[in-house]
Amino acid sequence: MRFMIIVRATADTEAGVMPEAPLLAAMAAYHEELAKAGVLLDANGLKASSQGWRIRYRNGKGTVIDGPFAETKELIAGYTLIQVRSREEAMEWARRYPAPMGEHADGEIEVREVFELEDFEPGETIDRFRTLQAAGY
Repeated sequence: MRFMIIVRATADTEAGVMPEAPLLAAMAAYHEELAKAGVLLDANGLKASSQGWRIRYRNGKGTVIDGPFAETKELIAGYTLIQVRSREEAMEWARRYPAPMGEHADGEIEVREVFELEDFEPGETIDRFRTLQAAGY
């Protein structure tokens, strides 16, 4: 089972404020623990939405919308992707996640399970995805 631990953005992350050394050290230690346990798949911080864009679809047509985006609470500052044996194990790891904005600052993470190909009805399209997955994509 794969789970994504999502770090919610704040006004500071959107302003491009970089994490201070103690927070970076705590994050490095946490991710080292995940790696040693063999559950870490990927982890990254994301640049501010001012450096990104969205594509909004209406009636099948996509329109590019440049950042920044106003609703900070809807934005993501980073993520950690883990693969574990159960929801309970994912919750255990999530509870150990360092305070994402620093020890004395408000912050929030969200944990979401990632769909697996087994969650979908078998068929030709799912087989195409399995081929991609087998190739490492």
